[in-house]
Amino acid sequence: MSIYEQIGKSYDLTRRADPEIAARLAVHLQIKSDSSYLDVGCGTGNYTLALAKSGGIWHGVDQSKKMIDAATNKSNIVAWQVAEAEALPYTAQTFSGVLCTLAIHHFFALTPAFREIYRVLAAGRFVLFTATPEQMSKYWLVEYFPEAIHKSAEQMPSLEKVRYALNEAGFSSVNIEPYSISENLQDLFLYSGKYRPEIYLDENIRSGISTFALLASPEEITIGCERLAADISTERITDIVNKYENNYGDYLFVIAEKINHELA
Repeated sequence: MSIYEQIGKSYDLTRRADPEIAARLAVHLQIKSDSSYLDVGCGTGNYTLALAKSGGIWHGVDQSKKMIDAATNKSNIVAWQVAEAEALPYTAQTFSGVLCTLAIHHFFALTPAFREIYRVLAAGRFVLFTATPEQMSKYWLVEYFPEAIHKSAEQMPSLEKVRYALNEAGFSSVNIEPYSISENLQDLFLYSGKYRPEIYLDENIRSGISTFALLASPEEITIGCERLAADISTERITDIVNKYENNYGDYLFVIAEKINHELA
């Protein structure tokens, strides 16, 4: 069973498409109004629907039926389907672009999934939004929830592994664009509270973040939140946040290109 079957019920209370991230994804995908696009690991469809506003014919797949049911209830302008990334239910060269946001760490294996994405992509870009273990080690959250962040980072493929799998799948070029958290981020994923530490004290927000909902023990959450609340009240949290600042971005956009020489 998908882990998101367990947290899907409250997911949309705190998770929504951030306009800045959606805009950057749209630019990287080079969306055209008459072309077809696929969102792999689409969840409840927040980014799929946001990008559909930019044009194109959209499909979304997720391994969680609960997530797909929620997406279907939102809109029928996207063709939603339950499917694994390693076995996409589409014929070869169907899409002009493929999207995947914060989901590759849930794939059973990167290379088979990327090969499937390469297969269904005619010519165009596969755009990923993800974080690496190296980036996560710089999250100030490790001060308060070290075991959970360590477990979460262990699930994330390194940039080296992502590059290798993309090359193995056949993608001809891979470009990287770092992303740093903004203070008005609307999608409350793991490090969204970089500059708003108080949000981690809200159980509703933590329940929409898999690191807290599935990897952190109740004891670690209780102790971590008590320490965090104390540091917020004394403003010591400012020093903690500044200590973990880095120049490599908090997340990454990974843009892989497929060139179909038959169409060139």
